[in-house]
Amino acid sequence: MLARLMPHRQQLRVDRDLAALRERTLRMAALCEAILAKSLQALWDRDAGLASEVKRDDLDIDRLDVDIDDAVLRILALTAPVAADLRMVVAIKSIATNLERVGDLARNIATSAVRIASHESFVIPDELHVLADQSRRVLSHANHAFAELDAELARRVLEEDDPIDALEDRLVRESIARLTAVPETTEPELDLIFVARDLERVADQATNIAEEVVLAAEAKILKHASKLGTA
Repeated sequence: MLARLMPHRQQLRVDRDLAALRERTLRMAALCEAILAKSLQALWDRDAGLASEVKRDDLDIDRLDVDIDDAVLRILALTAPVAADLRMVVAIKSIATNLERVGDLARNIATSAVRIASHESFVIPDELHVLADQSRRVLSHANHAFAELDAELARRVLEEDDPIDALEDRLVRESIARLTAVPETTEPELDLIFVARDLERVADQATNIAEEVVLAAEAKILKHASKLGTA
């Protein structure tokens, strides 16, 4: 009788630990969306004080990242999950890594925001607002796909990446043209380029999260799929 109960008790422990791990990762995802929004608000408002808060907020994300790493190691060592449970643990570890990078990118944007704020006459182009909205949206969609384990939504996230890449490329080329024509704007234009590239990389992290959602939900590996012809 005891022998028959052991596998059941083991699965209950796996389920409990995975639920706690998912909850922690979802909390990290919410913090990342919030810190990205705050860094962009600091940029639009030229608010150096708000930008300084971003650096403190990023520490909370870093702490959660470390907590998730520890929890993953404990689950692997003590419960030895298999099949779908193991895929979920592996996916969460990767998702947390990508979310931590989003926090770093938000901090980078906040740093650029402080420098841009000192150039009161510098005009931030409307296209950067568009890129910011698109990057925030794709991150939100990826996080929602993880929360619901929605592989269909995750695949739509993958389709949103190319337009963001194209817009970022256009913004960078236009910024380079402006600073070439008006060298006095070199410093804020360079920061604008940094922000555009950080926002494009936020979208890249969202794409990575979406790939992990498909792995967890369907046991399909989409990483490099287009290059390898396995999509």
